[in-house]
Amino acid sequence: MVEQAVDGGAELIVLPEMFAVGFSMDTERVAEDEDGPTIAWLSDVARRRGVAIGGSIPTRLGAGGVRNRFALATTDGAFSYDKVKPFSYSGEHERYQAGPGAVTWSVAGVQITPFVCYDLRFGDLWWERAADTEVYLCVANWPASRRRHWRHLLIARAIENQAWVVGCNRVGEGGGLHYAGDSVVIDPSGEVMAEASDAEEVLLAEIDPAFTHRLRAEFPFLPDR
Repeated sequence: MVEQAVDGGAELIVLPEMFAVGFSMDTERVAEDEDGPTIAWLSDVARRRGVAIGGSIPTRLGAGGVRNRFALATTDGAFSYDKVKPFSYSGEHERYQAGPGAVTWSVAGVQITPFVCYDLRFGDLWWERAADTEVYLCVANWPASRRRHWRHLLIARAIENQAWVVGCNRVGEGGGLHYAGDSVVIDPSGEVMAEASDAEEVLLAEIDPAFTHRLRAEFPFLPDR
């Protein structure tokens, strides 16, 4: 599917949360070192196909502990962000450490801010990065039982921050839960530009970072916060 995306013209490829193993609390079994096989695979794809590619990986820290890490590999190197808000409702905070804070990456001249799943519910995390962000990425294992929350929150984040939002969610079954997918690309005005179904598929969309700045100039809402 990655090769299909590249052949379709993709320059940035986004994979779901814990795409290699599915969401798991069994960190002793699934966690990898910071230079483990999954990040090595991402780096190989980035180098071989000339793209940026990433998703979240359960990552074992050199100093001890495990974090839910969004890793992005590019032709110029690697970036990482550790999920700030472990999902305490399911006990994720007991197995995964919280990351230190939100980050923004400059990738091929585009300002990208990544988040992971439960981070979506905390608008303040997104707000604090808005001024420097053109595109938000949010990867998830978001269950079908709360699929309306997923979609509506993603649209809200795009509208209130006047930025592109890419949401990439898991499909299928796992851990007694059903995942409906509903991956989506939303423009800075809140319009849905592309959306996926509940089946595995490659979703392609063109993102224009300049639209973020044009909309903010036309409707300068952010300074009023």
